[in-house]
Formats: sequence, C-alpha cells, structure tokens
Amino acid sequence: MNLHQFRFAQEAARRNLNLTEAAKALHTSQPGVSKAIIELEEELGIDIFARHGKRLKRITEPGLQVLQSIEIILREVSNLRKIGDQYSAQDSGTLSIATTHTQARYVLPTPVARLRDKYPKVNISLHQGAPDQVAKMLLDDTAEIGIATESLSAYEDLVTLPCYEWQHVLVMPPDHPLTRMERITLEDIAKEPLITYHPSFTGRTRIDNAFAAKKLSPRIALEAIDSDVIKTYVRLGLGVGIVAEMAVKDDPVQDLAVRPLGPLLGMNVARVAFKRGAYLRQFVYQFAELLSERLTASLVAKAMTGHVNDYEL
Repeated sequence: MNLHQFRFAQEAARRNLNLTEAAKALHTSQPGVSKAIIELEEELGIDIFARHGKRLKRITEPGLQVLQSIEIILREVSNLRKIGDQYSAQDSGTLSIATTHTQARYVLPTPVARLRDKYPKVNISLHQGAPDQVAKMLLDDTAEIGIATESLSAYEDLVTLPCYEWQHVLVMPPDHPLTRMERITLEDIAKEPLITYHPSFTGRTRIDNAFAAKKLSPRIALEAIDSDVIKTYVRLGLGVGIVAEMAVKDDPVQDLAVRPLGPLLGMNVARVAFKRGAYLRQFVYQFAELLSERLTASLVAKAMTGHVNDYEL
C-alpha cells in the first residue's frame, strides 16, 4: 500500500463517492483512482466502499475505520513536511488564514502588519468566506488558522479557542428619530426598515434570536456580508443598520450615529481555530498571540494536544 492509494480513497470519500470529481481534484484519471482503491482493498482484504456495478454507493463499516486511519496517516505526513519546512527555513514560508470579511477588513490588518514586521519573509494568504467555509478550509488544509464568530466550535475536528468579545451596534443617519431616544428598545428597531448581515455572517444568528425571544419580526430591507455595504445603504436612507462594532470602532464614521446593542442582543465571541492534530509552525503561534493578549503560544500548544478545551474570556 502507498500514499497515493490513501489519498485516492480519502478524496473519493470527500467527494461524496464521485470518482470523476475525485480524479479532477487529484489531477488524475477516473480509472486510475478506481484501480488504486481496488488495489488497496485487495491488499487489506476488505471492501472500503460498497458498489453497485462500477459506482461507489456507500462506505462500509470497516471502510470507515480504514478512512479514519488514512486521515491520521496523511495528517502526520503533512506534519512531517511542515517540520522539515520550518527547520530548513525558520523565518519564511506562507501563512494561510481563513476568515470572514469582517475579520479580514477590520481585525486582521494590525496583527498581519505586526507579523510581517517580525517575519518579513513570511507571505500572508487570506482566504475569505462564510464561517462554515472557514471551517472547511481548515479541514481541507487550505488554511492553517481560522478566525470567525459563528460555527467553528461545532466541528469536532477543529481545536477552537475564544479570542475576543464584541457587540453589535446600531448605525443610522444623525437626524434619525431614534437618535433622540435616550433608551432604544428592540421594539423600536423592529418598526424600522433594517439593513444587516446575511444569516450566515457576523453574529446574525444572535440578532435573529434576540428579536424572536421578544416575538418580534423585524422588517429586513437588505442583507449583506460586508459592513461597508450596510453603512453605504444606511447613508442612502434605506433604513437603520446593525453592524459589528469593529466596523465603526477602528474606522470611525462621522456621518452616522452609533448606538451599542450589547444590552439588547448580547455579546459575541470571535474564535480562533486550528485543525486538530496539525503541526503549527512557530510564526503561526506568533500570529495567534498577536490576535489577542489572551492567546499565548503555550496555551495554543496545550489546546492542540488536547489539554485545554476552552477558557473564560
């Protein structure tokens, strides 16, 4: 048996048993993938996949165990390469970061710039997507570190740690009637056309849950994944907006009134995530420390070995 057979079997499982898609992902031929899997099964003496004709139909019970072992083997092979890369070039390489637009736009510029100052030969590759896409990029080894608010802690194969707390804020034109109210309620906001995030982004679940708890149905005028887009449409008079405080905290808006919504919507927790069992290079630990004073290299290292599940913010 060999690593090619392992990769072919793993990719077939990842591509929902579609050998054509697996072959495309591996830049090889479909017959080659099929043959390699059959040879692996013959050597093991079991069927990894149940078939109907030439098509794979499902993963067998022993196949599930084989694929788990393959995952560990290929992960450790990847770790060996990273160890070699680190010690042959301690201060260079590429740091791949998976994150949401809000984190990339408002949170990461300073830590990325500080990392570049410390490691000028390290290139930064930013991959942006929804929180579930961030998780998938970590699991697929497209990225080494992920930062997002939603979803990351739901994946058992990811090690996640809380990074920092943040709240939503209400943004509106300075002459809007709500600016004259001393205490704004969810009922007040629900009466206005609302511009906020797409349901998959930037704590939107918390917003929806807060309105639902009050049995309110806000009038959603527009949804976006970009805080700047939300602010733009608020300026055009389409409604009031709810954005992450990062979108106004380090990028002050002079032409919009801002009100904190933490007491109404609750606080959100941004989390940093790594693929469980992955080998992290030294500058990955350094970047984690730059993200939050609560994160230290030793804490992340302990979490990666299963000795830290979480900590209080």
